Amino acid sequence: MSTKRPQPRPGVLEIEAYVPGKSTAPGVAKVFKLSSNETPLGPSPKAVVAYNETGKHLEDYPDGAATELREAIGRAFGLDPARIICGAGSDDLLNLLARAYLADGDEAIHTTHGFLVYPIATLGTGAKPVVAPETNYTADVDAIIKALTPKTKVVFLANPNNPTGTYLPFDEVKRLHKALPPHVLFVLDAAYAEYVRRNDYEAGIELVATSENVVMCRTFSKIHGLAALRLGWMYGPAHVIDAVNRIRGPFNVNAAAIAAGIAAIEDNSHQERSREHNTKWLAWLTEEIGKLGLEVTPSVANFVLIHFPNQKGRTATEANAFLMSRGLVVRQVGAYKLPNALRMSVGTEEANRLVVKALADFLGQAR
Repeated sequence: MSTKRPQPRPGVLEIEAYVPGKSTAPGVAKVFKLSSNETPLGPSPKAVVAYNETGKHLEDYPDGAATELREAIGRAFGLDPARIICGAGSDDLLNLLARAYLADGDEAIHTTHGFLVYPIATLGTGAKPVVAPETNYTADVDAIIKALTPKTKVVFLANPNNPTGTYLPFDEVKRLHKALPPHVLFVLDAAYAEYVRRNDYEAGIELVATSENVVMCRTFSKIHGLAALRLGWMYGPAHVIDAVNRIRGPFNVNAAAIAAGIAAIEDNSHQERSREHNTKWLAWLTEEIGKLGLEVTPSVANFVLIHFPNQKGRTATEANAFLMSRGLVVRQVGAYKLPNALRMSVGTEEANRLVVKALADFLGQAR
């Protein structure tokens, strides 16, 4: 390796850059973007008003501690605001956790089809990502436990998981936590928690409240519809919050995000409308796509993972091109080791019906 120019730290050049979902379909008049799990109902109108109000004071720095936002989150969930930290999306917080708790030679565990930010954040610190195999596209507690070594410092668990939409019941989450050494940080990424309607699911608040080595990350990008503003939050033990506060940027959350976030989390009726829309159309898409003979992984989030046979004329790549030609933009998930699948966000009624019709046409033409 040349020493005649600056060299990044070990691990950085091993990172495969994160590629967001596509948002365009060239040559198509009307495009339906179903590639990034955005809410089809948009943000709360109250959040939009709050956002616009900040435009009158763009010369002012935001509150570096996001105090009012943390207090609003605390009220919404019954949490101590002092144990909450906010970031520029939950991605920001995941990277900060990696920086604070991983060093060269350490290991961090994630599952086979886990969120791509986990290995990116891990490699960026010089640590090694360790992949625990999944069972039926679902995190496997025994496999994660088996992957533990003396070098393990962090375990990342997306629950529900993106891009599969599967989840672990809370009993299984607690069983995993019980098996972790006390010095291992357990990161529960609950970005899609608001959509889950299962009695055996818990986002992680209880576990964080009673543990010294568990944090829970959440986002305003999904059900709250504030993806453009980049806003997330984390609940954790006081000592973890203190460590992350020491390395985060002093103004890592902007004023517009703070204002819109407060309004969004207080608008319960908008959240419930979004949840009801998702519950209805998630079930409909799963059933209708299944009727076409395609396997759909059971999802509790706001998207479905659709599996295609790896046969000429019927592959996920060909299906993606066909959908794109009709202005229906979904997500290819080869980077998640799912080359024969596509992930589709739950969209508007119009978009959902158009996708099912297009898939029927695609499969019919392939026969």
